[in-house]
Amino acid sequence: MHLSDFSYELPDVLIAHYPPAERTGSRLLCMRRDSGALEHRRFSDLIEYLRPGDLLVFNDTRVIPARLLGVKESGGRIEVMIERVLGEREALAQVRASKSPKPGTRLIFARPDDGRASPLIAEVLGREGEFYRLRFVVGGTGESAEGVTLTQLLEVYGHIPLPPYIKRGDELADRERYQTVYSRKHGAVAAPTAGLHFDQPLLDAIRALGVDQAYVTLHVGSGTFQPVRVHDPLQHKMHSERIEVSAEVCEKVRDCKARGGRVIAVGTTSVRCLESASRAGSLCPLGTLPHLELKPFAGETDIFIYPGYEFQVVDAMITNFHLSESTLMMLVSAFAGREHILAAYREAVAQRYRFFSYGDAMLLY
Repeated sequence: MHLSDFSYELPDVLIAHYPPAERTGSRLLCMRRDSGALEHRRFSDLIEYLRPGDLLVFNDTRVIPARLLGVKESGGRIEVMIERVLGEREALAQVRASKSPKPGTRLIFARPDDGRASPLIAEVLGREGEFYRLRFVVGGTGESAEGVTLTQLLEVYGHIPLPPYIKRGDELADRERYQTVYSRKHGAVAAPTAGLHFDQPLLDAIRALGVDQAYVTLHVGSGTFQPVRVHDPLQHKMHSERIEVSAEVCEKVRDCKARGGRVIAVGTTSVRCLESASRAGSLCPLGTLPHLELKPFAGETDIFIYPGYEFQVVDAMITNFHLSESTLMMLVSAFAGREHILAAYREAVAQRYRFFSYGDAMLLY
């Protein structure tokens, strides 16, 4: 297996820099896993592919305004990307600056909407691997924001961290459109983008059809955009992300399998949650009852899914189009076959589908 096995050509003009006017207004490329047969539909047609008794599994993480723009106390410009919030006022973050900041350096961030307000100040505590550990206060002492968490402060001082391939600054509309309508648990620095296509009327219609719904949590980290830098993908080190799969989700999965329904993961993050939880239980080979025993799990996952992986839980998947030579291209190739996926991507390019986070979607079933 070589990295180039997961490569495809994409004209830059097909990268979506804005979402469609309506969430369900995107296109949906439907592909059968067994044959690779394709159908061109609209996302609102998804309901035609669902059956009573199926289970849709969503990732309910919520994107935080994790991008901070400011200056060092000495005057140099800096950009901070929060990777993970640690407690009420500390975080791990990437820091971009002309010179690496030393412990004790203070970083100053003005409010985007009011430059005269008290600034948000971060003190560099030290390095932890590739990240910096930062402690935040407001106005130098924190007295003006006593009892306010860092997550709340980011809502005031931060910018929505749009992916690097979106060549524009974040806008006010992104605060709503770069979130799923069911997001509720703050912590991601990138959206679980397959879920961006759902609006509440579609969710209600799916429920009325008799399709069950469940929610897992995976807080997407900035590592999701890190390229694979080795020719042999098996040498790639996956980033770690926090997940939660509850007892309720496990019960819904068991009930779905028992009644002959399909577990349909909305997004690769939901796939990674379910498959991680199935591995974490140290179970016997899964796939058919009574051996399937998904157990609750909360913790870290660095699961790497590539061709040859045997899926334990997921029967179908809704996903966006992924970057060439990425780990997510490997995941969908493992699920639906590399040749099928590459052929589908060539067809999507030929038919001018819109790619990546704000782009169109695929159904693999």
